[in-house]
Amino acid sequence: MAIIHRTTLTPTKLELLTVWLPGRPWYRGGAGEPRLARAGGFRLDDPEGEVGIEFMVATDTAGPEPVHYLAPLTYRGAPLDGAEHALIGTTEHGVLGTRWVYDGCHDPVLVTELLALFEGRAQAQAQSLTDTPDHEIARSYTGSAPLPPAPAAPCAEDNKNNEDATDATSIAVAPGLTLRLHRVLRPAPDAVADRPEGALGHVAGHWDLPDGDRARAVFAVLHGG
Repeated sequence: MAIIHRTTLTPTKLELLTVWLPGRPWYRGGAGEPRLARAGGFRLDDPEGEVGIEFMVATDTAGPEPVHYLAPLTYRGAPLDGAEHALIGTTEHGVLGTRWVYDGCHDPVLVTELLALFEGRAQAQAQSLTDTPDHEIARSYTGSAPLPPAPAAPCAEDNKNNEDATDATSIAVAPGLTLRLHRVLRPAPDAVADRPEGALGHVAGHWDLPDGDRARAVFAVLHGG
């Protein structure tokens, strides 16, 4: 069970993302600095209790229209070997000390627990509360075989299986099995986010819009074949 500490982070998560986001291929902002606000998301627990796992929705209001980004993040007490390409930055936690913050798509602990969420073996947790399930997170898995854990090494992007690398990140998690995480979120019609046709599974989440309304969209999709 992850414990949510009420303490300081220097720099903050949003400050780290403000520097990191403009270098991503799916960034929708212009030449100026993004203006980010945390809008929602959820957490997963690492069974070993070593790695913090968070799926943050951050809204950028610097442009003429708000843009909503999904930032899967992991927080570690030491660097992850071989994951230098996925390091977002380091931050000083008021209780835990130095934390290495990674783009969680490349962290095998996040990918393994996300696969467990697809199957229903893991429970989405509230973003800012300890030991509080988030029942608004929807998940599905229609496959007949159990999903494997992610490879132990940092995960690499699989662009050949990515339908649109400018909006999403695809990870080959096993032969014939691709995990696709949506980076730019678009509210689903009528606030409903369903499993895409032909997908083996999906995870859908929610966030707050700048006008106060709530929105939902598919966060992650599992494809086979």
